Amino acid sequence: MHAFPAGPANSHDTTRIYPALADFVDEVYATLARICAYLLALALIVLCGIALWDYLPEAAAIEPVAIDGWSRAGHPAPAFAVGQFIFQGKTETYEVLRRPEGGRKDVFHWNGAGDRPVAELEIYRPGHEHQSPGPTAVDIAARMDGAPKLETAGIIDSKFGPVTLLRPVGGRNGERACLGFVRRVEDPSFRLSGWSCQGDDVAARRAAIGCMLNRLMLLTTGNDAKLAGLFARAELRRSECALTLSADWLTGADDPRLRGAQ
Repeated sequence: MHAFPAGPANSHDTTRIYPALADFVDEVYATLARICAYLLALALIVLCGIALWDYLPEAAAIEPVAIDGWSRAGHPAPAFAVGQFIFQGKTETYEVLRRPEGGRKDVFHWNGAGDRPVAELEIYRPGHEHQSPGPTAVDIAARMDGAPKLETAGIIDSKFGPVTLLRPVGGRNGERACLGFVRRVEDPSFRLSGWSCQGDDVAARRAAIGCMLNRLMLLTTGNDAKLAGLFARAELRRSECALTLSADWLTGADDPRLRGAQ
């Protein structure tokens, strides 16, 4: 009688178990892959939602670009500050305007009772945009609420040098007239301008403008070494100021007398 070789034990069960186990492992891998994909998609949605949420307040704060090309920056970091004692009891607002060519304007507004405008200070640092070489009297008059054309009204001295004052043509409103001002610096290219109604008469308003400029402080340079140098030199010229006449830095319209003049 011939002997037949015995096959592997439980060969039938093995051939069924291995494919079933392989299918189970494949299903586990597929499930894990789907879970990972879902989690990644959910994380992406959450990140997009957070980014959109952070962007919405800024987008709401940005106004459409004006005709002259300036747009308001959202959540600006102040680059300048002015001593608050000059405008005690007044509400201060600060805004930054930018141009695509790199120009920047930092603008202070002060309002009094009933939200009535009291003063404005604009610090303009030009970029590569075209700059008009002409006077800014028309521009300042437009910024002064209902102001007519302006004419020169003398000079005052400040830590930035002599500042040209402007008043309504013909002395309209007399002692009650608000005063505009402008000061240009060539290197670095820098311009201060604005207006003020602070004070009961012309002398007090001259003094208020001088104090405003003498108390203008630089908070950050934005890596502008020339601007930092300008303010460092200006601080050496800064004098103590009070909202009263000071012959040291306040000058008359007809006989300007600057600090250091004999």
